[in-house]
Amino acid sequence: MTRAGTAANGTAGGTATARAFPNIALVKYWGKRDEAVMLPAAGSLSLTLDAYATTTAVTLDASAASDRFELNGEAQAGDRLRRVTRFLDLVRERSGSTARALVRSHNEAPTGAGLASSASGFAALATAASAAYGLPGDPASLSRLARRGSGSAARSIIPGVSVWHAGDGDETSFAEPVPAPEMRMVIVTVDERQKAISSREAMRLTALTSPFYPAWVASTEQSLEAMLEACRDGDFTRIGRITESHALRMHAVIQSADPPVRYLAPTSIAVFDAVSALRDRGVEAYATADAGPNVCVVVRPAEAEAVADELRGFGRVRVVGPGAGAELIDADPRLSAPLDASPGGDPAATGAGA
Repeated sequence: MTRAGTAANGTAGGTATARAFPNIALVKYWGKRDEAVMLPAAGSLSLTLDAYATTTAVTLDASAASDRFELNGEAQAGDRLRRVTRFLDLVRERSGSTARALVRSHNEAPTGAGLASSASGFAALATAASAAYGLPGDPASLSRLARRGSGSAARSIIPGVSVWHAGDGDETSFAEPVPAPEMRMVIVTVDERQKAISSREAMRLTALTSPFYPAWVASTEQSLEAMLEACRDGDFTRIGRITESHALRMHAVIQSADPPVRYLAPTSIAVFDAVSALRDRGVEAYATADAGPNVCVVVRPAEAEAVADELRGFGRVRVVGPGAGAELIDADPRLSAPLDASPGGDPAATGAGA
């Protein structure tokens, strides 16, 4: 753990480095009832992965006039920097500090491609910033804080399977662990490019324009209740069926927005079809996809490699399992090089969905 020189109020010399992993929702999050404090329209449930980590270092600088943000070795400007600064403003308000910070992050997953890079990113930032500024570091506090940066980041604080409670306010909307049977995911990356419309923008559009959105919220609450029961019972088959059905419902309601948004590519649909064909052959596999074209296939551990072999023709394939929650770590040498002074442009927000 790195937490060197942190003053009691986090105003000078605080440094902390944290790592968090993305999570893939089995019951999806799509829509907010309160954007100001990022409260979801319904609860959700996910699996935190053991791959595609984000590592983030936060270093306080009391003499700096503004925050700086570096992602994968490139200095950032525009919306990405604004989102980080808004998040740090919240941390500063809670800690009583005025110190600006240098934030350096490294994503192992493609950013903004529907593999939950914003979830791992804000979970790592919440964990490192809380340590650097002297805020509480218990899982519930970190989950509530991470939620304010990206809704699904609330779940990446928690290891393995977690449920994010919709709650009735800031204090009651957080994620916590859920006992569940062992499972693996086969990640099929069909397109690593950043998506044209962010999750956050598409989520707003869906809630405002889809005639099916109220039914989506109601059905999500029902799916979550059924999923929690399946997890308690260790019923892998029911977990898989709910996972695939709910994913297809989410993409259907997104496509019903005006104008329609389509995240699934033809290759994505082909992977869903291939997974269905595997089930016809007696192999239990169930497909899901967050807000992007890349597909995750839920399988039993013993069948993961065989399913991966079946799907290699559709894109880059990787088998992943349940991962650790967000945690403080030792300094990462990838985040210690001199800061690149050239701005990274004005990229779109990476999103906050699924």
